[in-house]
Amino acid sequence: MLLARRGYRVLLTDRATFPSDTISGHFILHEGVRRLAAWGLLDRVLASGCPPVTRVSSDWGDGVLSADVPTEDGLPACIGPRRTVLDALLVEAACAAGAELRTGVVVDGLLTDGERVCGIRGHTARGGVVEERARIVIGADGKRSVVARRVGAPHYLEQPSLTCWYMTYLADLPCDGLEMHWRPGRLVLVFPTHGGLALVAVAWQRSEFARFRSDIAGNVRATMEQMPALRERLPRARRVERFVGTADGPNFFRRPFGPGWALVGDAGHHKDPTLARGISDAFCDAELLAQAVDDGLAGRAPLSDALAQYEQKRNRRAIPENEANLQAAHLQRWDTPEALRLRAALRESPADAGLFYAARMQVIPLGQFRGPVSSPAT
Repeated sequence: MLLARRGYRVLLTDRATFPSDTISGHFILHEGVRRLAAWGLLDRVLASGCPPVTRVSSDWGDGVLSADVPTEDGLPACIGPRRTVLDALLVEAACAAGAELRTGVVVDGLLTDGERVCGIRGHTARGGVVEERARIVIGADGKRSVVARRVGAPHYLEQPSLTCWYMTYLADLPCDGLEMHWRPGRLVLVFPTHGGLALVAVAWQRSEFARFRSDIAGNVRATMEQMPALRERLPRARRVERFVGTADGPNFFRRPFGPGWALVGDAGHHKDPTLARGISDAFCDAELLAQAVDDGLAGRAPLSDALAQYEQKRNRRAIPENEANLQAAHLQRWDTPEALRLRAALRESPADAGLFYAARMQVIPLGQFRGPVSSPAT
């Protein structure tokens, strides 16, 4: 979409057809909300029936900390649109900008001219052969990226999967914002989405995946019943869709560019879903990459230099956030004396609690939260 809006001829291929769903959480932090607004798409997402999220609650076992999240730009703090809606809307926007869309195309490999990538090779669902050439091939094809594998994109800052997840949608579960229910080795995330439903995502430590999978419904319910703020709402709640789950959440960065190719989103940087950074990071990276490609193809800078800048800018933002995400993904106890004092102080100060969540929802830079005067910030 962003490249087509700059006047480039863009071919967008996808093995899926739209609308389609995917095994993914779909919570979008404020930085992602800002990107949608800047692209002129946020109003369309909200008009689809996606409820804005302005309140956040957490429970670490020492009481619930809830607050409205202040924003200065008039935008919702966060949103949680279904992927069936969000992906279709983004594809429509790309096509409206002039991109050509071909669905049902499986990319099997890349065309090369010496060491330089110069196109794609693939097939359609009916067995037709697809070959297309381009000045640059961008892999937005996920953590198991074909583009990354074919070019041998180097990995760094690798960590194994730390959590396993099962998700579903519940009706008749009152939910007025994002809820995070933490216990040692357990996490339950709840947020409102389309159709009056709540997405419920339950995480255990990765080492327990076989046990979790042996009784998905029973273990999801038992985990939710550990959380007092959820337990009282469960009797009326109804599961309306199947469970989907994954234990495949590796943490890594890839070098996201080379001669004739680039990577964006999970293809370039994948992380555990604990802090729900995936879609927001992908939007930010897409904007950085579009600018870099434009700078290179328009001759404002050598393309290789512009793409190197893309990697550096991505990493300046993403590496510190990745460290925080890895720490959270261990699902360990959050009851140090400092943390307990901070949360107790925040429960007495709604304004400070709002700023605490604003820092964690990407509304304000993390360093701007100093904490209540009576307690140290963490």
